[in-house]
Amino acid sequence: MYKMIAIDIDDTILNDDLVVTEGTKAALTEAIANGVFVTLATGRMFPSAKKIAMQIELNVPIITYQGSLVKTLLDEQVLYERSVPKDAAKELMQFCHERGLHLQLYIHDVLYVREDNEEARGYSALAKIPFVVEPDFEKLIELPSTKMLMIGEPDYLDQIALELAPLIADRVHITKSKAHYLEVTHKEGTKGHAISFMAEHIGCTLGEVIAIGDSWNDHEMIEAAGLGVAMGNAIPKLKELAQYVTTSNNEDGVMHVINKFILGKTEV
Repeated sequence: MYKMIAIDIDDTILNDDLVVTEGTKAALTEAIANGVFVTLATGRMFPSAKKIAMQIELNVPIITYQGSLVKTLLDEQVLYERSVPKDAAKELMQFCHERGLHLQLYIHDVLYVREDNEEARGYSALAKIPFVVEPDFEKLIELPSTKMLMIGEPDYLDQIALELAPLIADRVHITKSKAHYLEVTHKEGTKGHAISFMAEHIGCTLGEVIAIGDSWNDHEMIEAAGLGVAMGNAIPKLKELAQYVTTSNNEDGVMHVINKFILGKTEV
């Protein structure tokens, strides 16, 4: 019944130790052997997501930067790409500069920051991706940004999102991947747009797609997919939207979905 599975990375396919368990790997391998197209759909940069995809031996196009870039793993062929409109990017950069808010840019798979600080180091450690300090940060705005990300206290970022909406939300997509990450992409740079593209690319309908996630940046693909699944550790709003809630990322939630809906296995 299902021909494609799109799986978020952080707090979904990865447990809290940032590992894909052997049980989940085995289930993914069996699903692929049964002809199911398995892909990752993440807010992470392509180079960061690629390391996870290689860990589970996926050799397919993967959805990165919240859906702004779909690229094949081995030959890195770009299949789908959207950049933040330059006028909106300039307004966002000025907005962050005036408020002293940490902003980082993603240009041609390179992570750029204005200065070496705690936010940049923390993000770099989590994503296992180096960052490049560019003191003349404003010049970068002339280049196409796949994504722009702010880091701060969760409540403050919620307020920032409300302030940004009337300024640039007509041209961009604003979402949160983690409580302390506020992300801006092109209007069509969402996981929902990306799985729609991917389904057409492989020749299946959205009704034949399973999407699995835990955070609000997953809601577009969970709403678009034939079966939208929220992890047991997902935010409450996502669980309300999902058609099925699986176990948590520390309880092989992805494996349970594959066993139940793809492989037809009855679990004890």
